[in-house]
Amino acid sequence: MERETPEPEAPATFLRDEEAASPDSARARFERMIRRVQADVCAKLEAVEGGGGAQFGEDAWTRPGGGGGISRVLQGGRVFEKAAVNVSVVYRVMPPEAYRAARPEAAAAGGGEGRAGALLRGRCQLGHSSSEPICSNNAFQLPVFRNRGTYGPGAPRQWWFGGGTDLTPSYIIEEDVKHFHAVQKQVCDNFDPSFYPRFKKWCDDYFYIKHRGERRGVGGIFFDDLNDYDQETLLRFTTVCADSVLPAYIPIIERLKDTPFTEEHKAWQQLRRGRYVEFNLVYDRGTTFGLKTGGRIESILVSLPLTARWEYDHKPEVGTEEWKLLDTCINPKEWI
Repeated sequence: MERETPEPEAPATFLRDEEAASPDSARARFERMIRRVQADVCAKLEAVEGGGGAQFGEDAWTRPGGGGGISRVLQGGRVFEKAAVNVSVVYRVMPPEAYRAARPEAAAAGGGEGRAGALLRGRCQLGHSSSEPICSNNAFQLPVFRNRGTYGPGAPRQWWFGGGTDLTPSYIIEEDVKHFHAVQKQVCDNFDPSFYPRFKKWCDDYFYIKHRGERRGVGGIFFDDLNDYDQETLLRFTTVCADSVLPAYIPIIERLKDTPFTEEHKAWQQLRRGRYVEFNLVYDRGTTFGLKTGGRIESILVSLPLTARWEYDHKPEVGTEEWKLLDTCINPKEWI
C-alpha cells in the first residue's frame, strides 16, 4: 500500500508532471481554485475566532504514485471546537468495490472495473461549534468540490464534476436557513434555473440516514458526476459554488456566535452530532471511497467532531424546538 510522505511545505502543484505541464487545463485550474478557496476559508474562520484565538495547523503530504494534499485543522477555538479545510489530489486504480461505492449507478451498468483515475477534492468542514449550539452543530458542510477522470487499458477517458453544501444546525432559525438556501439558489439560477430545485432534492435524498428515516440537516444543494455541460461551464459553476461558502455561512455564525445557551442545548447538539457521525461513517460516498482505497485516514475522518452523544431511544417532546428540527429532518421543506 502506498504511504504518504510528510512535506515541510506544500508543493506548487500535486498534479503529475504530464498534467502539471498544462497549467491552463481544466484540471490544473481546478486545483488552483480549491487551494485558493482553502486559504480564503481558513483566513475567514481565524478572523471569526478573533485576535489571539485558535489558528489552523497544516499538514502537507505527497504519495509515491503522484498526488498529495493539504490538511488544515483548527481545534479548541472559542467559536469552533473543530474546523477542517482539506485539499487532495489522488491517483489510484479503483478496485471494483470502491467504484461501486463511489458510483453505484454506473457500476450496476457494468462500467468502471479497474479503471485508473485522478480525483481532485476540496473539503470544508466548517463548524463543530463549541460556543454556540443554537447556531450550529456541524453548521456548514461543503462535502467536496471535485473534478475526476478515469482512464486505463481499453477504457475511454471520462470526467465528472461534483460538489455541494448543506446546513446541519441543532436548532432551526428560519431566517438563517432561508439565507443559506437563497445564496445557493442565486448561484444556481445564474447558470440554469433548473439547477436549484434539482440539486436541492438531490441534497435531501443524498444526506438521508436510512436506518433513522431522517436527513442529517436542513439541506442545501448537492450534485455528483455531472458531465452534461461542457467542462468550462461546470468549472465556472463549481468555482462559484465554492466561493459561496463564506457568504452563505459566515453571516449566520457572526450573528449568533455569542448567544447564551444551556446544558440542555448542548446535550441536543451532541445528539445531532451523533447523527452526523452515523451518516458519514455509514453512507457518505467520499468516506467510503477513501477507506476502501487506502486513503489517508486522518484526512478522511477529519470531519468527525471531537465529541458526540448517543442516548437510548431519545425522542424530543412534540412541539419543542428540538422536535421542530427533527421533524424537518424527517420531512424536508421548501425554504424559498
